[in-house]
Amino acid sequence: MKEKKERAKRLPTFAESITPIVAMLLILTIGKGVFGYSTEPLLIMVAAIAAFIAFRVGITWDEMMDEICTKIAKGMPAILILVCVGAMVGTWMASGTIPMMIYYGVQIVNPKFMLVTAFLIEAVVSVVTGTSWGSVATMGVALMGIASALGVSLPATAGACIAGSYFGDKMSPLSDTTNLAPIAAGSTLYEHIGHMFYTTVPATIVSLVVYAIVGMNADVSADITSDTVTTLLSQLSSMYSWNLLIIIPVVIVLGGSLLQKPTIPVMLLSTFVAGLESVFIQHVALGDVLKATVNGFDVSMIHRAGFDTETCSEAVTKLLNRGGMNGIMSTTLLVFCAFCFAGIMSRAGCLDVVLQKILSVAKSTGALITATVAACITMALTTGNSYLAILIPGEMFRDAYKERGLAAKNLSRTLEDAGTVVVPLIPWSAAGAYMASTLGVETLDYLPWAILCYTGWIFAIIWGFTGFGIAKLDDEKKKEN
Repeated sequence: MKEKKERAKRLPTFAESITPIVAMLLILTIGKGVFGYSTEPLLIMVAAIAAFIAFRVGITWDEMMDEICTKIAKGMPAILILVCVGAMVGTWMASGTIPMMIYYGVQIVNPKFMLVTAFLIEAVVSVVTGTSWGSVATMGVALMGIASALGVSLPATAGACIAGSYFGDKMSPLSDTTNLAPIAAGSTLYEHIGHMFYTTVPATIVSLVVYAIVGMNADVSADITSDTVTTLLSQLSSMYSWNLLIIIPVVIVLGGSLLQKPTIPVMLLSTFVAGLESVFIQHVALGDVLKATVNGFDVSMIHRAGFDTETCSEAVTKLLNRGGMNGIMSTTLLVFCAFCFAGIMSRAGCLDVVLQKILSVAKSTGALITATVAACITMALTTGNSYLAILIPGEMFRDAYKERGLAAKNLSRTLEDAGTVVVPLIPWSAAGAYMASTLGVETLDYLPWAILCYTGWIFAIIWGFTGFGIAKLDDEKKKEN
């Protein structure tokens, strides 16, 4: 038998490396943005282009598949979390957990300040818990329900929720990315957090000012006695029995996040408790509770005396009928397609070539920070993964910052500004798909409103060219390095 001859491998040229990235931007912009085609087949087309380039540089199909499988394996925890969120939301609806937060939230929140309120609540919860995903899955879903009831723009509310949750993802010492960025850059956790105030505070101020202006000029009524709100409150109170115990599922998730317990077991415990409350407090049939975890909650599952499903308004039905593991299957498919593209690009070496080219043209401090931002966003677009958007540029630019006499915390800050918070704005990323699925708003619809997620890196670039907020290496550290 003849041995299979191994194909000669080479690094792709810059033109070959950039081709799949340009193709991705064009195909997704035109296909999704202009014609409204599904993202999944568009990503497969882009992956095919990347595979053609990979084949040209000597990468075999088996090698591409190995890398794709590796990416999918690394992404499975995020996918399993998505599945758990679907089940959890279904039982939270059945138990009355989310409806109760909506019921009281509608009476407390002023519609004019809905966006500001959403941002601040999510920011506080995510700083305390260290998780953007957990804060969106808990408070975010409730805030969306309140916004819907008050007639506030859902894309704007979703954007404010996501921006607030990623404020905490950046600033909380409990957050994984907040710990990862200083490790990648060579700084320490608390000097990294302190240095992020230079970009995060102005980005937060801009966000809150915009939300306040938009809210004050929005055509919404602050009167909770309006027919729509009165009907909502009346129907919710006739459907559910309000009890402080039904907040326990939220406490479990927030407490688990605060104590840094594994996410999936915490969500499953919350789902189980909510399921029990659905049966024993809301008197939902056990079979319906199980159905809610898979197919999502439906108002027809409520059989409380005095409530007639037929009289339930369309607005309330639309508000409550959600959740279920089946609801995130399309999101899972999207993530798989994104990993196909990311795996092939990574195995072919295209990302390394592009990042090296970016680094070679950065001469000044401002240009170096701009190059770091470009590298992080490139990694985010091509891999859809915030960890890779931090780790790879961090490794590549670490020595460059030292050589320019710049403290490592400048790099770690920029990695967070352009790596962590940009990922939820990308439709094919796990974070973008998760946020869209959980809040029920398309990624591109909430993108303009997630202001903090794209103003942080803009301030990082401005400070790079002006010198404001740029820390230099002191003489002692220069000797150490």
